[in-house]
Amino acid sequence: MIPVIETERLRLREWRAEDFEPYAALHADAETMRFIGGACDRDAAWTHLAATIGQWTLRGYGLWALEKKNEPGFIGWAGLWHPEGWPSPEIGWTVVPAARGSGFATEAALRVRAFAYEFLGWTTAVSLISLLNQASIAVAARLGARLERTMMFRDVETGIFRHPDKSGNLILPPNLT
Repeated sequence: MIPVIETERLRLREWRAEDFEPYAALHADAETMRFIGGACDRDAAWTHLAATIGQWTLRGYGLWALEKKNEPGFIGWAGLWHPEGWPSPEIGWTVVPAARGSGFATEAALRVRAFAYEFLGWTTAVSLISLLNQASIAVAARLGARLERTMMFRDVETGIFRHPDKSGNLILPPNLT
């Protein structure tokens, strides 16, 4: 049900049971999780992973597990995220500390965005990013996304970064043009 898509260096694939240990470790890391809900224990990580997988059934899209093509094993996630109560469907990404600085988040997010436009018919997308998360803001900039507006979301000052459409144009919602 979860399609496998690839980039030059990455495979974005279905979730597997063996992904849980590195996934739980990632979610227990305070530095990684400080901008995306905070560190959590194994039980909460399990619940989050189950919701992540369940979104594929409920929405027809979701987050993929990331692995390097030449070195299989979980190195993060990227995909399309829109749980109940979320302000808009978004493109998101997170990579394990050892994979940061490699361009994997940008590479995966570009492929995810292309998938959303080509196969789901999306015409635009956003990324919700804490204004303190400079690393993810830099990824958004490399993707051509720009800050559309800010809002308080779950008690965090959050930027809504609008992505360009598949032609590279920024499409702003009617109330912002």
